[in-house]
Amino acid sequence: MSQALTLARPYARAAFAVARDERAFPAWSQALGFAARVAADPRVSALLGDPRLTADNAVMLLAPQDAGESFGRFLAMLADNGRLALLPEIAGLYEELRAEAERVVKARVTSAAELPAGELDKLKEALRRRFGRDVEVETAVDPALIGGAVIDAGDVVIDGSLRGKLERLQGALAG
Repeated sequence: MSQALTLARPYARAAFAVARDERAFPAWSQALGFAARVAADPRVSALLGDPRLTADNAVMLLAPQDAGESFGRFLAMLADNGRLALLPEIAGLYEELRAEAERVVKARVTSAAELPAGELDKLKEALRRRFGRDVEVETAVDPALIGGAVIDAGDVVIDGSLRGKLERLQGALAG
């Protein structure tokens, strides 16, 4: 996986640079996301390594209909360099670069039960103060947490779940 990320990084940076120059971050996010989902499909991924697949056919297969000309050229470049299979990694790295440029932290909040809207707003505000950036929150429910929540914001993980507290207590008693 790390080799794929290493190979994908320069392409993600190139896509980011074009999107920045065109002031089209959302359009490129949408197009890369679409292309990455299509490329990850097992039926399509088998085609991507086929030498008979032309760059034009790859662009027709992977580009959404409303994608700009520059995105088509980007896909053609990937096809010419044999890097279409890296689209999922490229899309992920692009999103990281975009979030950094737009000063946005993406956080995933997994709670034991659905969070009320007011509670989620308080949590977003607390995270915004902590990181000094706007925060985009994705939520999930995992009843196995018993109570509380786990917040995953990139390099920072805050485990405020009852299950996590019990595990830490068990570790302290066993140690």
